[in-house]
Amino acid sequence: QVQLVESGGGLVQAGGSLRLSCAASRRTFSSYHMGWFRQAPGKEREFVAAISWSGGSTYYADSVKGRFTISRDNANDTLYLQMHSLKPEDTAVYYCAARGGRFTTAQAQNGIQYPYWGQGTQVTVSS
Repeated sequence: QVQLVESGGGLVQAGGSLRLSCAASRRTFSSYHMGWFRQAPGKEREFVAAISWSGGSTYYADSVKGRFTISRDNANDTLYLQMHSLKPEDTAVYYCAARGGRFTTAQAQNGIQYPYWGQGTQVTVSS
């Protein structure tokens, strides 16, 4: 089992940038595929980005392609989400999640496939 703690959220103006971090509790972090999801008030949780255990494969939601970058530092058990050109519609609670197994497109983007979740960090983008 792995525990995840997100940080780096906050209030930013439209067009600004933020970098989210997700610290893992176990040295087995490098064996997990990782994902970022978000949930806005009154909306369902949605996929944002995912990265394979090695960092060699990544997937992004169409809504964030070209603006967000997912990365990981396996030596320090940390996942990142660099966000640029933020828009008000990016406002949400952002969650990191971990899973094992295969890293297919469908599995990477499906939150149900992730058994381990952090508590979330709020990102608010003002217009």
